[in-house]
Amino acid sequence: MRAMLLTATAQGVYPIAPTPFFDDGRIDVDSLDRLVDFYAAIGADGITVLGQLGEAPKLELAESVEIVRRMIRRVGQTGRALPVVVGVSAPGFAAMRALTREAMDAGAGGVMIAPPHTLRSDDAIVGYYRQAVEAIGADVPFVIQDYPLTFTVQMTPGVIRRIVGELPSCVMLKHEDWPGLEKISALRAFEQAGTMRRIAILCGNGGLFLDYEMERGADGANTGYAFPDMLCDVVRLSRAGEREAAHDLFDAHLPLLRYEQQPGIGLAVRKHVLMRRGILACAAQRKPAAALPAAALAEVEHLLQRLARHDPRARLP
Repeated sequence: MRAMLLTATAQGVYPIAPTPFFDDGRIDVDSLDRLVDFYAAIGADGITVLGQLGEAPKLELAESVEIVRRMIRRVGQTGRALPVVVGVSAPGFAAMRALTREAMDAGAGGVMIAPPHTLRSDDAIVGYYRQAVEAIGADVPFVIQDYPLTFTVQMTPGVIRRIVGELPSCVMLKHEDWPGLEKISALRAFEQAGTMRRIAILCGNGGLFLDYEMERGADGANTGYAFPDMLCDVVRLSRAGEREAAHDLFDAHLPLLRYEQQPGIGLAVRKHVLMRRGILACAAQRKPAAALPAAALAEVEHLLQRLARHDPRARLP
């Protein structure tokens, strides 16, 4: 079954898949399969690969293509038509074009593009995305990755509206501004006023603000917390109008979610928990990487024990 193309009506949870490695740096393809099976089983609505925490810069092009092809093929084997979004951000458009072509030929649903950190004006930001579309093709659906805390590029609601208005292939915003609730409200106000067409808004930052982002008009989550099944539940409850149930579940996970958001060790925490859940065979990152100190591992185990009082999914062997 071919993966679906990404559209502006996308909603739900698109987990950011980590790239599984063995201790020696080899890609663990069996864990890739388990990740896909897990995402399909928990009710995810799509998958994003080679994202910010997918360690994409540590991969060769051939490895990136292998991962994309493997995951798309595995999605087809699950029987679910999940769009697979591929991160193609690169220093130059030649590399971006090459990976995009490989991904779309393999059956990807679209691509995600982050702005380079050198952009400092609205015109430069819009111009960059215009050139990116010229490079990859106007027929490829793309996601704007708005993550100023990492990329240092400030995208106002107005500049996002310009990109959406000028480039019809823009179908989604990965919203990771912080604080960013007012940005969501501003974008939805543009849509209601008829000054911007509707696009999907899926939120990142590990899901740290997902409870209120949903209430501000977000369509779901596009992030990689180690319990993406909780994110699926929160989105489902929010859309069903079960506000307090959504907040109660979210609040139970918030201490672990917050711990996972620490710069520098966040991916190590996430991979460790996914290993403890039996999804990854190994928690290794490809070098350069930082391992979790013994004290941090003990703290994560304590957080899991506390979470298990409220959510049995955290009761791990």
